[in-house]
Amino acid sequence: ICNHICNHIMAASLKIISIGAMSAHPLWSEKGDVRAAHTTTSLVVSGEAVILVDPSLPPQILLPRLSERTGKGADSVTHVFLTSFHPLRRRGLAAFANATVWIGELEQKGVREQLREKLEQARAEQDAELARMLREELEILNACEVAPDKLAEGVDLFPLPGVAIGSNGLLLPTPATTILIAGDAVATAEHLEQGRVISPCFDIQQALESLKEAIEIADMIVPGRDNLINNPSRRF
Repeated sequence: ICNHICNHIMAASLKIISIGAMSAHPLWSEKGDVRAAHTTTSLVVSGEAVILVDPSLPPQILLPRLSERTGKGADSVTHVFLTSFHPLRRRGLAAFANATVWIGELEQKGVREQLREKLEQARAEQDAELARMLREELEILNACEVAPDKLAEGVDLFPLPGVAIGSNGLLLPTPATTILIAGDAVATAEHLEQGRVISPCFDIQQALESLKEAIEIADMIVPGRDNLINNPSRRF
C-alpha cells in the first residue's frame, strides 16, 4: 500500500525550460532596463498531462528551448498554466494552440473586470486602437479555462495572491520534498532570502502573506525570475 501511495505522489516531474530575469534587479542596485525581462518557464509532467507553466519567451525562442530541455515539441504540450495574466507570462502562448490554457478563477474574474472598465473608457474617448487591443486581450482571457484545484496527479493549485489580483502557483508534493512553482510571488533567490516582494504589485500586504506561505510550505521553490532554489529556511 505504501509503495502504491508513493508512486502516485511521485507521479509529477519538473523541468526548468527557461530561467527568467528582471529588466533591472533592485536588490543588485540596478536601475533602468539592463536586460530584456522574461519569466521562468517550467514543464510539469504527470501521467498524460504535459503542463507548460508561463510560456514567457516568444515562440521562436521558446520552442527550441523546449526541445533542447525535454525533446518535446509544441504538440506534446497538453496544457498551459498561467500563474497570472500579465503579458510577460504568455508571449509564447500562440505556439500552443492545441493546448488547454488554465488560469486561476480569481485572476480571470479580476482581470476581466479591469479590462472591461478600460474598454468602456476607451470607447468613451473614441480610442479605436486601444479598444481593439483590449478586445483582443479579453478574447485571450475568455479562452482560458479556470484551473482546477488538482491539475493532475501530484500537481495542486496553490493560491498566491498579491503580486497580481489572483496569482497562483503550483504545488508538487513528493515523499522526499515539496516543490512550489511560485511565479512572481517569489521573484528571485535574493527576494526570498530578504523577505521582499517584487514591485509593482497589486496588494503588497497580500503579496507578503503569500511569500510567507511559500516559505512555510515549500522545500524547493521555482521563482518567477530565477532558477530552482532550496528554501534557505529549511535544513537538508
